[in-house]
Amino acid sequence: MRHPNPPHDPADRPDEPADRSAGRPERSAGLPERSREPRPPASLRRVPVQERSAERLTRILDACAAVLDEVGYEGLTTRAVAQRAGVPIGSVYRFFGNKRALADALAHRNLDLYAGRVAARVAGVGSGDWRGAVDAAFDEYLAMMRTVPGFGLVDFGIPSAPDAMPDANSQVAERVAAVLAGHLSRPLDAALRRTILVGVEAVDAVLQLAFRADPAGDAALVDEARTLLHAYFARSLD
Repeated sequence: MRHPNPPHDPADRPDEPADRSAGRPERSAGLPERSREPRPPASLRRVPVQERSAERLTRILDACAAVLDEVGYEGLTTRAVAQRAGVPIGSVYRFFGNKRALADALAHRNLDLYAGRVAARVAGVGSGDWRGAVDAAFDEYLAMMRTVPGFGLVDFGIPSAPDAMPDANSQVAERVAAVLAGHLSRPLDAALRRTILVGVEAVDAVLQLAFRADPAGDAALVDEARTLLHAYFARSLD
């Protein structure tokens, strides 16, 4: 869930003047503002309100993920994303100041997608079955690593991105802890948060190793990560 810090890249800088209205939500006469929950990333210059703008933002992020898979982070440029999305370069800068902000927004979208998918999986697990719930979160991460465009390079954050999530693993742990607390009918207290955070940090290290060894995730290392997770959580959740 962490990646090496991207090097300084001149291509990060926009090649057109900064938008003075950066950071303001778009206005749409007669249309109510959409819910801000979950909150948009700070790297997003504008919060889309009109449906057409929201669709364009989705296209831009989809294009960012596709370009990442093809050329990696170092090869990612705002111009390449604009071309892939079929939008003018100014449309990308309307939302993002540079490629790091793009990647950060993609990471936030990934986290929201992951949290939603985990909640859906856990809903099908028997009440009080913490192992089944933990496996649901674990398996969903594996599934997204293997199937979601761009996820293998930018899952939940790039640590060096301006205004990026300060600690991606903490954000993941908080979302997972909230789902588990509800499923297990126990308070979302400091003890549970700490347990889940330590579990996320530990399994993250092993899964990084697994996906370095095999693009699909080395099966033996994935099994070790699951065993580690169950053994550690049993101390607190049994």
